[in-house]
Amino acid sequence: MVFPAILLVVTIIIWPVFISFYNSLFDYKLNDPARSQTMLSSTIDLENYVDNYYYLEREMDRLVNENVESDHYETIITINEGVSAHHDQLLSKSDVQERYEMVEEIVMSFQPVRDSDLRYVKIDNRFAEDYKIFLQESSQQVELLTQQVEGEQLQNLSNYLETTSQSVMDSNFIGLAHYKRYFQESRMWASMWNTSLFTIVSVFCELVLGLMIALLINRSFKGRGLVRVSVLIPWAVPTAVAAMMWRYLYDGQAGIVAHYFEQIGIISDASVLLTTSSGAMFSIIFADVWKTTPYMALLLLAGLQTIPKPLYEAAGVDGANKFQQFYKITLPLLKPAILVALLFRTLDAFRVFDLIYVLTGGGPANATESISVYAYKTLFAQQNFGAGSALSVIVFLSVAFISFLFIKFIGSDLFDKRVKGGS
Repeated sequence: MVFPAILLVVTIIIWPVFISFYNSLFDYKLNDPARSQTMLSSTIDLENYVDNYYYLEREMDRLVNENVESDHYETIITINEGVSAHHDQLLSKSDVQERYEMVEEIVMSFQPVRDSDLRYVKIDNRFAEDYKIFLQESSQQVELLTQQVEGEQLQNLSNYLETTSQSVMDSNFIGLAHYKRYFQESRMWASMWNTSLFTIVSVFCELVLGLMIALLINRSFKGRGLVRVSVLIPWAVPTAVAAMMWRYLYDGQAGIVAHYFEQIGIISDASVLLTTSSGAMFSIIFADVWKTTPYMALLLLAGLQTIPKPLYEAAGVDGANKFQQFYKITLPLLKPAILVALLFRTLDAFRVFDLIYVLTGGGPANATESISVYAYKTLFAQQNFGAGSALSVIVFLSVAFISFLFIKFIGSDLFDKRVKGGS
């Protein structure tokens, strides 16, 4: 059973993290054609190159034939010969020439090249650098000619040279540059502070309230089943739905919660809950406490029900009051359940995303932006997969560090006691 367990851990946990870490080593941006995939070596986009080179070659031939007696004839001839020489060198390899002809046939039939292995071809780094620099410098030379000689053809040639150069893509491997940048970035540290503050305050409030609710519903009284079901309702509501509901309740114009908070003096004005940094942070913590306290209470209730009742009866006979029974019996025996509940809720709160994203969007002015929300914005909104993957790895390392602290320091006594009890 050990090997299947290891295989499951590697497949579900380690492999996705490894992929994220691998992507974070590249300047990987989907909205940039030159950075739209991970490239350890220089690559040429044959689809764009074939399409642009066709027009580039046609325009150069036309200019050479029509400007034999012009002053800029030698410049055009030099560029034409240089482009042709680099193009021939590119096709000197049989595998590149074969792919080029296949892509050319697809492009000429006005069809997209869907096979990425066919479209992107690895080329020598030095050749790629020389070819790209030559195309860019040639484009600049022609651009200078357009300032001296009016002509649409020269401007077209400059544009074709520039677009052809974009088909030659340098390696976008940057190593640990993303991590270096983020560890020096104030926004990343601000998002970590927001996440830590949210986690500490919300988990503490949920622990206190959850323990009180668990003690209440653990007692025998009429209608206890109905109370238990009612308590679990907030936890059963999907987080996105709960966030939308609380956003309406916090609204400064029509929100009933904001109105009554103003009336009883908790806030100075009904509009501050979603428009100020402190008000927005209070809002998401309050909504999370309402949503997740039942989960904490459920875990603690399970721990309370494992405590033998004869212990309380014996303590009562010995003269212990309710508070003494709570501190001497309930809390020590409830410690395993408290540690498990704290571990689960701390990890879950640190990875908070949907509540903040729907309720405040990380605003105002990123005052409630958690590290997960920041990673999402970078990864999907900006389509910067390299930087977003780096933030995702930072989230994973933070969660792993929290887990280590719980197990190493807080939970060490718990596991030792279990081992001793089992032996």
